[in-house]
Amino acid sequence: MTEDMYLMTLVFGTSIVIVLGLPLVRAYIRRQERAHALPPGEGERDQRLARIESSIETMAVEIERISEGQRFVTKLLAEREAPKAIPASSKEHSA
Repeated sequence: MTEDMYLMTLVFGTSIVIVLGLPLVRAYIRRQERAHALPPGEGERDQRLARIESSIETMAVEIERISEGQRFVTKLLAEREAPKAIPASSKEHSA
């Protein structure tokens, strides 16, 4: 193999590698960047989950307030005096 043929093989081989390899490298880099980026709906989903979490915390506070009210009413009813018996009428005793 002469030096000219060797040089021509090197030039054409390098050209083929660049023409075919450059798009492959670009595609690989783009795929890697997309893998690390958030999907389009990710931000919306995070906002929605934050709203749901806030709503649940609000409901928990309200349920606790209802429970406190129920315990208070139950305590009042338990401490209340028993109703007094109605006195029997004198006619019922004489019969």
